[in-house]
Amino acid sequence: MSPSVAPPQGLWRRFTAAYARLLTATLALSVAILVIPVTLQVISRYTNLIPAYIWTEEMARFLFIWMIMIGAMVGVRESAHFEVDVWPTLPRRGEAAVRILSRLGILGMSLVFVVGGIEFTRFAWYRTSELAELPLWLIHVAWPFAGITWLVFLGEQFVDEANVLLGRRAP
Repeated sequence: MSPSVAPPQGLWRRFTAAYARLLTATLALSVAILVIPVTLQVISRYTNLIPAYIWTEEMARFLFIWMIMIGAMVGVRESAHFEVDVWPTLPRRGEAAVRILSRLGILGMSLVFVVGGIEFTRFAWYRTSELAELPLWLIHVAWPFAGITWLVFLGEQFVDEANVLLGRRAP
């Protein structure tokens, strides 16, 4: 197969690509929405137009948490998160082996986020935020959600690197 021809994509790969696009769009939307409560909070600090105790600080914090988690999910998908290039230039198979080893660390963190995140969400299940009175589990569920998403994207990457390692095809 020539390098310019991409291998055929299966249903799973199309799903993960669509999911990554959805996450990227959600990330962009959350950044755009975050501007509103932050702007209102700044205005409330320096004028008497808006009461300082309104929901803006809490909403900005919640959006910021989700924005960070979604950004981490997209970063794992694009192999731009948790990855540092410290090895000299290696042959493609050697590079695949190093990537598999580094992704095992990400796998460990994913499992911590899933297991710990479920407990974290359970802790917040019947609690609400002070000002906006939002259920706190909506915020805490970001941790297991991120961990599960990392597992999905890591599975795809492990398959790609294993195929390179075994000499089957290049991703």
